Parts: sequence; structure tokens; C-alpha cells
Amino acid sequence: MKIYTSEYDRIGKRSPMIYGQFMEHFHRQIYGGIYDPENRLSDEDGFRKDVLKALRDIHVPIIRWPGGCFVSSYHWKDAVGKERKPFFDKAWRVEEPNTFGTDEYIKLCRKIGCEPYICTNAGTGTAEEMSDWVEYCNLETEGYYAKRRIENGYPRPHQVKYWSIGNENYGSWEIGAKSKEEWGRLVTEAAKMMKHVDPTIELTAAALTDLDWNINLLKHSAPFLSWISIHQYWDRIHETNTPAAYEAALGFTGHTEDSIRKVKGLLMAMGLEKKIKIAFDEWNMKEWYHPKVHTIEQGVTREEYLYPRDANDDNSLYTMADAIFTACFLNAVNRNCDIVGMAAFAPAVNTRGCIFTWEEGIVLRSTYQVFYLYTNYMGDIVRNAKYQDMETICVTSSDGVEEKVDVVDVCVTEFSDRPGLAVALVNKLETEYTAVQLDFEAEGEMTGYYICGESASSYNDIGRMQVTVQQERLGTFHRGMEVCLRPHSVEIIQIGCRK
Repeated sequence: MKIYTSEYDRIGKRSPMIYGQFMEHFHRQIYGGIYDPENRLSDEDGFRKDVLKALRDIHVPIIRWPGGCFVSSYHWKDAVGKERKPFFDKAWRVEEPNTFGTDEYIKLCRKIGCEPYICTNAGTGTAEEMSDWVEYCNLETEGYYAKRRIENGYPRPHQVKYWSIGNENYGSWEIGAKSKEEWGRLVTEAAKMMKHVDPTIELTAAALTDLDWNINLLKHSAPFLSWISIHQYWDRIHETNTPAAYEAALGFTGHTEDSIRKVKGLLMAMGLEKKIKIAFDEWNMKEWYHPKVHTIEQGVTREEYLYPRDANDDNSLYTMADAIFTACFLNAVNRNCDIVGMAAFAPAVNTRGCIFTWEEGIVLRSTYQVFYLYTNYMGDIVRNAKYQDMETICVTSSDGVEEKVDVVDVCVTEFSDRPGLAVALVNKLETEYTAVQLDFEAEGEMTGYYICGESASSYNDIGRMQVTVQQERLGTFHRGMEVCLRPHSVEIIQIGCRK
């Protein structure tokens, strides 16, 4: 196949926030994950130093917190100050000690060097509670909650710019689920109060690819919103923990842009595409494993609903299939940088996260390696790429449906601060090499950065690193040069890049 592109094919400058992450109070994401005061690897504030470094190494731009389903019964005021009030988390059916709250989260973001992004309780919470949270975080001295923050040892405002009203309040599984009419009204009133506290904040609200829900939301609340939030997990295995086989996972790669196109189309139809961007602020190929919780007939014993969550920690589940999908999704949000301004991989640590923690260290899963490639070697100006002779393969999806997918997924970028191109190429073939001809103007030396593994089932674990970033010199580029992509690989080729 041939790839064509030129300087006239620029789509735009992508936001660094498309490489964001997400953390929720679920299983070991917070406690025993990023926050573990009793561990010898933690710093003076209780944060795992190895995890902090790993997050800094992938230049995490923004972290969404505290949920997720957790937030819909979470009352932030009980988790600040010296007197913390534990509560029973009705979303995940565990006791939440509240030792990690707003101030600890802000401290985490400062240590990483990323923007905070707070998701508010629109389930059992109120518009006033949400606006009080903005007051606590952003006002200098005015009001009870700003003064309370100061008393808690934080004289300077936390300056939280990004706020989400609610999580998945359209879903029957969510505590405090709303009808589309209720949602439009609540978001409007919450946004109004939050903006009255700090007019500079940027707001998003829970949405999905449902036309009626989104029209009702935007009809009421568009003047207050800068973002519209969508979530998606493609491998729906929250009750089974039986991941799709490699071939079925390839089927998912053909649908990374479906939700983006639908929501973008609606925004354009309503004349809002210049005002409101998409925040794809919860995504992963695999759903989290949490059986007998988000069902009417719930598990009674902990053996039924709680202990099975440990199976999320099986590192053998996170193979090159996850890496291939993750790269294809990151290519998709890059290609749609004109409408997608933020995304958050769900989650960052443990569960299905790209980082796994254990008592003596961490494991950087295959998905982490993809983020390392993209955040360190891709450019920030995205070009449209045209193809000739694109090969396709027929795969059977997880639903048993046969469909065709492209063999190679492509994203072409430039750098705004220096010469050169960076081309992301994903070869989906499990066992075969594939050749790609780069038919465009560029000059200079070529360097390849890639991950593949000995097989598509390769994974990383304690004492086992099968998927790591590799580097190779590829010579001097000339137009029409052909490169050969390894099977089941994610490769970024830099051409003429120099700092």
C-alpha cells in the first residue's frame, strides 16, 4: 500500500490532553495503587514514587477523578480536613475511608505536572454541592469553603479549570440516573451555579451517542458548556472477564471513530462544533471486571461480587491485542483533533490500567508502551493521510459478525517546534509482515520506534518484559521509500527530526 500526504493536508494541532488518564476509587486504583502510605516505595505524602515517575515519563497532561460510578454517591466535603468521614460506597459496595480526597488529588496532579479534572456528583449530589466544590478549589478567600481550604493548610487556590457534571447519569446502572429531561435541567442549574463561583472554568456534561439525550442536553445547557463527554468500552466483559481473542479485537479497531462521528455530526447540525469539543474522558478496549454489582440481582457474598475483582490484576490479559487497539484509538483521536480535545484512558493504575503495582515495584503493561511511544515520539500537527491499495482482512467480531478491517492504521504528524515528520503505523496482521510505501515529500534520517512482542499474546508481568519500546536506524529517507512493518506491531517512524 502507498501513503500520500502533503503540507496542504493539515487537519490541525492536536491538544496534549488527548493523552489523559483516569483514576477512580475502585479496587486498587487509589489505595494500594497510586496512594500507599505504608509502602517503602512511597514518598512523604504517601504516593508511590515509581508510579509517579512512570506517569511523568508518559507526560500525562490531565487526570480525571474521582469517578466513574463512584462519584454518584460521593460527598467531597467528608474527605477534606483532619476529620475524615468514612462511608459505604453504594456503587462498588465497599467502605471508602476518605483518606484520599480533593487535597490529596491536587497534590498528586502537582507531583505529576498535569491538570486536574474533577467529575462531580450528579447522582445523589446537588447543584449547590457542585458549586461549593468549585468554591473550595478556586476562590482565594471568599466564602466558607475557600476559608475551609485555607484552614486545611492550602492558602493558595487549587485552580481547577476542568469540571465534569456527572458521570454516566443516562445509565440504569448509575446511582441517581436521570431521564433526558431531568438531565438537561440539572446540568443547566449546576453549570449556572458553578460558573457564578468561577466564570473561567470549563464544563462538560455526561452524554452518549443517543440523539434525544444529546439534543435535550445541548438545547438546555450549550451556553454553559465547553465540552461534551462520551465514554466507551468495546470488549463488554464486566460480568465474565473473558477477553476477545486477537481476531475479534481487530474487529474493534474498525469502530474507534464511530461515536466521534455521531457526536460531531450532531454538534455540526446544531452549529456548536466551534464552541463545544468532545471529551472522550473514559475509554479502554476492555471493560473492568466487576460481576454481580451493576445488575438487579446482585451478589450476596463477597466471594460473588468483591473478591473476583482481583482477576483484573492478571497481567497476562493485557497483550499486544490491547496495544494494537490502544494505538488505533490514539490514531483516531489524533485524526479527529478538530473536534476531540481531551481523552482519558480508564484507568491509569491497576484494574485494566497501563500501570500495575505490587508491593516491590510496578509492571508497565503493553498499553503503557503505546502511550510512551505516542507522547514521546509523535508530533502535534496532524495531517490527513490518503491511501492507495489499502489491504483489508476479514475478521469475525466478538458478536460473531464477519467484517473487513484495514490491515494498517495510519496517523501522520508534524512538529510545531522543529522540522520533521512522525508517522504512526499499526500492522494488525498477527503473523505476517506488511510493506508500506511512504510517498510524500520529506528529507533526513529515519529512526523507528516500535513495540511488537514475540507473538500477539505477549505481555509484561513481574519479572517478565516481553513488550518494550525498541529503536532502530532506518537510513536516509527518499520519496517512495518502502518500510516493512513487523507482525502485530505499533511503529512510529520519525523522518528528519532534530531538536
